Amino acid sequence: MDRIRLVGGNPLNGELPISGAKNAALPLMIASLLTDEPLTLTNVPRLADVTQLQRILVNHGVGVALEGRRRGEDDMLGQRITFTATDIVDTRAPYELVSKMRASFWVIGPLLSREGQAQVSLPGGCAIGTRPVDFYLDGLRALGADIEIDAGYVHARAPGGRLKGATVHFPRVSVGATHTILMAAVLAEGRTVIENAACEPEVGDLARCLVAMGAKIEGIDTHTLTVDGVEKLHGAKHAVLPDRIETGTYAMATAMAGGNVLLKGGRADLLQAALDVLGETGAHITQEEAGIRVTQNGNGIRPVDVETDPFPGFPTDLQAQYMALMTRAEGVTHIRETIFENRFMHVGELARFGADIKIDGQVATVTGVPELTGAEVMATDLRASVSLVIAGLVAKGETLVSRIYHLDRGFERLEDKLGRCGAEIERLAG
Repeated sequence: MDRIRLVGGNPLNGELPISGAKNAALPLMIASLLTDEPLTLTNVPRLADVTQLQRILVNHGVGVALEGRRRGEDDMLGQRITFTATDIVDTRAPYELVSKMRASFWVIGPLLSREGQAQVSLPGGCAIGTRPVDFYLDGLRALGADIEIDAGYVHARAPGGRLKGATVHFPRVSVGATHTILMAAVLAEGRTVIENAACEPEVGDLARCLVAMGAKIEGIDTHTLTVDGVEKLHGAKHAVLPDRIETGTYAMATAMAGGNVLLKGGRADLLQAALDVLGETGAHITQEEAGIRVTQNGNGIRPVDVETDPFPGFPTDLQAQYMALMTRAEGVTHIRETIFENRFMHVGELARFGADIKIDGQVATVTGVPELTGAEVMATDLRASVSLVIAGLVAKGETLVSRIYHLDRGFERLEDKLGRCGAEIERLAG
């Protein structure tokens, strides 16, 4: 099993390209099930989750064509992939595929909307909380679907072969449920109103792609989406938006290690709350034409309390990275996690570096220490794994991060990108 090896102490300087957003690419790929015409996506990141979802789509009958890199192109540029679902050959998404990635459950929306039926395994993914699918299923029921759960599978059917528009209200904001109901509603008969919808940028990216495919959607980037169903969608071309979580991660890495890094292609509007907090800690953040520049002049890191919240608040997917940064702050920081009930699994691993962190319910109290020491640590989930890399960038001596398959699910060529900016980091084949 591969590991990441780091030797801390080097500042980061240079340009670091930001990949396409995994959390946008996955629902965009799934949207290909809604049309029999080609959907071409550009800026698709090279990630394990993208590869896994391709396998799932192929299982449904989707043709997947990857375009090779043109001569002279930067090898960090994202992929161009065309998905063609001329015929859906199987409406069943089996456990052995869905259990490896939670987002694959979202295929239930377009399968049910286009084919009138779907049999999808209950999902798997990172063990960071229960994350039930009740909202998804209640939303589909509101659109007229008959749903039964048997032997770990959701069996869904649209009476008469087509879903019916309705008002769907989510008791709590859910990105996954919003993706699913939005994709189900675009081919439903009549008007659907989705209330308390997630307004994360990745939801807006999906909605804009669906509009390019012929969908009628109003209220994009708000908590109320109005969808007038159409008979058919057509093909389109769409560029995946830049990854705000990767952007925030490398911004925090630069604030931790010090230096001057241009996050090429990064967009401040996608994570302004996190960048504002980072500025309060002492980092200097500027939006330039080519991306976001982060500089840290070596002064001490100031402690700033944060609370995770749905967009436009501080993202839960940056909580672990921020905690790693605060282990070196000059004082005490309180971090409240409000999205997932089990997202402090990285605390024990950060403690192996010498971090001082105490947990009380959903609040972590981080007391900064003068120095971290390299250690052997183990990734527990996707975002936690990169927090260990951030700590390793400044830890004295050598750090070895194992179980980095979590990293490969969400961060494209992390060791190459950080290495280009001066980090002493390498992948060790296991």
